[in-house]
Amino acid sequence: MTVELDGPGVTVSDVVAVARSEAEVRLSDGAWKRMTAARGIVEALAEGEPAYGVTTGFGALANTTIPADRRAALQQSLIRSHAAGMGPPVEVEVVRAMMFMRARTLAFGLSGSRPQVAESLVSVINAGIVPSVPEHGSLGASGDLAPLAHAALVLIGEGEVLADNGGTTSGAEALSAAGIEPLVLAEKEGLALTNGTDGILGMLCLAVHDLAGLLKTADITAACSVEALLATDRAFAADLLGLRPHPGQQASAANLRAVLEGSPIVASHRFDDDRVQDAYSIRCTPQVHGAARDTLDFVTGVTEAELASAIDNPMVLPDGRVESCGNFHGAPIALAADYLAIAAAEVGAIAERRIDRLLDPKRSHGLSPFLADDPGVDSGLMIGQYTAAALCAENRRLAAPASVDSLPTSAMQEDHVSMGWGAARKLRRAVANLRRILAIEWVTAARGIELRAPLQPAAATAAALTLLRSKVPGPGPDRWLSPELAAADHLLTAEALIPAVETATGPLA
Repeated sequence: MTVELDGPGVTVSDVVAVARSEAEVRLSDGAWKRMTAARGIVEALAEGEPAYGVTTGFGALANTTIPADRRAALQQSLIRSHAAGMGPPVEVEVVRAMMFMRARTLAFGLSGSRPQVAESLVSVINAGIVPSVPEHGSLGASGDLAPLAHAALVLIGEGEVLADNGGTTSGAEALSAAGIEPLVLAEKEGLALTNGTDGILGMLCLAVHDLAGLLKTADITAACSVEALLATDRAFAADLLGLRPHPGQQASAANLRAVLEGSPIVASHRFDDDRVQDAYSIRCTPQVHGAARDTLDFVTGVTEAELASAIDNPMVLPDGRVESCGNFHGAPIALAADYLAIAAAEVGAIAERRIDRLLDPKRSHGLSPFLADDPGVDSGLMIGQYTAAALCAENRRLAAPASVDSLPTSAMQEDHVSMGWGAARKLRRAVANLRRILAIEWVTAARGIELRAPLQPAAATAAALTLLRSKVPGPGPDRWLSPELAAADHLLTAEALIPAVETATGPLA
């Protein structure tokens, strides 16, 4: 597919397509016209009053006037000096999303760079060139300076790019192989390439996409646990849930009802069961999953607002003004990323409690200890729960907010920063951990359901079991467990579970 980049109008799906599916990017004619007009304003300004980053230095050096014959060198020096990151390179999808996001802002025509600058970013993306961007270095204000500078180095024929063998090669060689001419920067353009929250926003877009699927997945794996534990679906009734009308709670409960509809296992103990109510980890599933859904809805709104935003400083306005502003500050998306990490931690926490309940013979209502084939000789899925507990514990640590931990920089000119990059990095880890916890619940609940035979599951949970058994064998003597958990995780990463279940339920909420 091809994504037309006009500035406004970019969606989360567009970001995912470019970052993960190698969709090509094309600048619209309107974007070219706006960028050309804004560039004319900058070129006229270069001969007039001082303007930050055009005729002056940066940060604490903003009051240093730069002679006209040194202003191009200023932009190149900015890229080199700001590419000061350290640590391992971030993921390919993050770099591609970040470059796409930066091209998006330039396409608004409010940054004052020539259209060729955005076109250079687009050409690098389309050529599959991925700059090597170290993980550490961004404070999220003034945007993601160091990560964006490492990407911009490649545009000017310097820096390093990721190679197919897992190492790196020079940016100059990569551009030459792709037939792309190195960019020669003019006034304002080095600043326009680096002064944005594009790395944070790109990672937040990917997390929003992933969590939208994982929250549906959590409803599915929870429904499997309901059957495996001989629990009831009565607590998920629409009229009961309607007494507390949070939208997410209603959606989660509707999914649970849909997945469990017609379940012979649930029907088998509808009457003559001496249990009055299930444990919180079962009965309160829609309340916890629903709260996470409502959090995701809020963060999605923040993400969409940011996708509609032009992020730079100074901004080149259509009326000819060039004004300094604080739109590069990452606080709105930093707080959103921290909030979403809390939601991911909670969904994982309640899933881990369901896993533990499935493995405890005192609470699993007749299942063998640890779902083992020969308890004592076999340990079954005992240590799978250990792994889930470790992932859950890490997510609790990752739920501590990064956005409250500002440190001043640039000789106190930049005296409050967002730490948004750190918030987005830990969110990515929390999302991956949640996916793995849900994979473990899926494997555990599936075995529990099969041990209830001859009772049969609902059509939807049966579809979930069929998909899992295409990669993971069923109950039996102990065997190497790690590859089976990894196979379940791979199925979730490939987003295979939801469509398999929806063949029975129709579209889930």
